[in-house]
Amino acid sequence: MTTITLEKLDANLISKLQSKTATIGVVGLGYVGLPLAVEKAKAGFNVIGFDVQEEKVNSVNDGINYIGDVLPADLEALVKCGKLKATSDYSFIKEVDAVAICVPTPLDIYKQPNMSYVESSAKAIADNFTKGTLIVLESTTYPGTTEELIKPILEAEGMICGEDFFLAYSPERVDPGNKDFNTKNTPKVVGGMTENCTKVAAAMYRAVLEGDVHEVSSPAVAEMEKLLENTFRNINVALANEMAILCHKMDIDVWEVIDAAATKPYGFMPFYPGPGLGGHCIPIDPWYLTWKAREYNYHTKLIETAGEINDSMPDFVVQRCAEILNEQGKALRGSKILVLGVAYKKDIDDYRESPVLPILDRLTKTGAEWCVVDPYIPEFKLHRELVKTVEMTEESLHESDLVLIATNHSGFDYHLIGEKSKAILDTRNTIVDNDKYYKL
Repeated sequence: MTTITLEKLDANLISKLQSKTATIGVVGLGYVGLPLAVEKAKAGFNVIGFDVQEEKVNSVNDGINYIGDVLPADLEALVKCGKLKATSDYSFIKEVDAVAICVPTPLDIYKQPNMSYVESSAKAIADNFTKGTLIVLESTTYPGTTEELIKPILEAEGMICGEDFFLAYSPERVDPGNKDFNTKNTPKVVGGMTENCTKVAAAMYRAVLEGDVHEVSSPAVAEMEKLLENTFRNINVALANEMAILCHKMDIDVWEVIDAAATKPYGFMPFYPGPGLGGHCIPIDPWYLTWKAREYNYHTKLIETAGEINDSMPDFVVQRCAEILNEQGKALRGSKILVLGVAYKKDIDDYRESPVLPILDRLTKTGAEWCVVDPYIPEFKLHRELVKTVEMTEESLHESDLVLIATNHSGFDYHLIGEKSKAILDTRNTIVDNDKYYKL
């Protein structure tokens, strides 16, 4: 019986990746997985996407796009020519040479990581993968996940990591709506369980992406690196938010303060306040670290304080709404508020973890009447209730007691907003000052 050595497995897979004859799988066809699957197919690989949601599988196989960072024409063309297909049948893992796991890693109500999606994906792969396969986890997670959770699941049936298969971690760095950087050209960080694991995983990304591929010594380094990126932003946004609250109390324009500080060519990087943090990364990722730190009897004071500040911003926004209405002799209860934007950032259709949701919840509890305008989101869920957005009109602006600019979409007519509104609270520093205009 011929024994296949590690060197042969390694060389064989790298050769298939470099020649683009390998078949690549992507588990999870959401905001991260679908763009990655499309880029891999555009690079010339045959790609199989896996998802438990039949609706996503059917949409992909019909060439129907549902992710803003994917060009519909690209998806349609790749499906049509057979480079990309989707399935909910994980037995097709047997057909892939490499597979990336891109499933959600949400927090539970106690701000602890819910790893059920990662765990179930790893088990589905373990039941079906063959010798010599590369498995890469891309989902954002706490340091140690690849080694402590994924590796034992994959080795449960007797195969050995680094000898029979390759395992690595490479964090996703998707920034929805970014016009300059996307999946294709954003640098990649890769850390494998062994040197060969790193080498094979890096070869896959170099065959797909235009951006740099930076190799690190272990999956834990790559996992921690991603948390550092988003914790850095979380903390600096918290500082900007705290400055905004203090500047409001002192009657100082925080935006002018930040612009002035940004003139310094070194030692300062501008971050801006807002109604709170949104998206599936920056508000979530630091809590993975605080959770993991407890294992080492360490309390992450700065990270948790920053989270508390950012989480409190919706309350501050509602407080400002009440103050502005009070100046007009009106109470928040019964007032009509037109909320512009529910997406967590401008010009995207993503409202995951949007700070606008807790603002709406708080407005409801105070008895305010509100409706939402968002050209990117026709409907959204607040708790379990489906809410439809409305169009912005001269009439809706004029009839509202207060217009709240929560998301500064480029498509909003800010001249019309300034002209027709009775009062405006702008949480994004979007429009020119006038006598109706209030900043955060």
